[in-house]
Amino acid sequence: MISDPWFYAVALPAVTLFGLSKGGLGGVGLLGMPLMALVMSPIQAAAIMLPVLMVQDVYTVWSFRRTYDVTTLWNLLPGALAGILAATLVAAWITPSQIKIGVGLLAIGFCLYVWIGSRLAMASHAPHSFVSGSVFGALSGFSSFVIHAGGPPFNVYAVRRGLSRDDFVGTSAVFFAVVNWLKVPPYFTLGQFTWDSLTASATLVPVALAANALGVYIVRRMSTALFYRLVYAATFAIGVKLIWDGMMT
Repeated sequence: MISDPWFYAVALPAVTLFGLSKGGLGGVGLLGMPLMALVMSPIQAAAIMLPVLMVQDVYTVWSFRRTYDVTTLWNLLPGALAGILAATLVAAWITPSQIKIGVGLLAIGFCLYVWIGSRLAMASHAPHSFVSGSVFGALSGFSSFVIHAGGPPFNVYAVRRGLSRDDFVGTSAVFFAVVNWLKVPPYFTLGQFTWDSLTASATLVPVALAANALGVYIVRRMSTALFYRLVYAATFAIGVKLIWDGMMT
């Protein structure tokens, strides 16, 4: 079992952010992996987080079990499977430095998308497209496999389909529940799961579930505008730091 206090100093806030994201505050979980990457290998962090995310998936899917869009799932999931397979094939050749730079770029890119591009995207609704869904699904599956950061590509596709708030959250919940189960066999094959990683995952589950419940509560009862602004600012800052760390190693 991992006993490093610095691990828990970043892991507890990280699973809280993942739980809030799974509970419906989509995007805030992107800060979780950059936080954990500050104290450990991104690959090790991904292995620890996967069982936690799978437990959170159960809660979120149940909470939004009546609100999801089948067409969006149909367009995204085949591409997601292809992205996971591609990530499995190249995982052995990806270095921690490359992953840190990738996480940092993704964090900064998503912040810029939220700050600049999301208003343009929300200005009009686009029809569903299997081709577009396959591309963004593949990007989501790939980045989810490597660093559990498949939200931005999913959001880029889904945000323009005119889904209601609850349909959007429910569709995201089902999509990532399926994606996380698809990641289990490759993670075993690549030897990602160890006794230490699984016991660390188990210790984080209670906090993760509490954060899930809090996320669902916030989404359904109050505005989250200020919360988003603070989290995106922190995500941007950590993204810059990870890119710097990746380039210096």
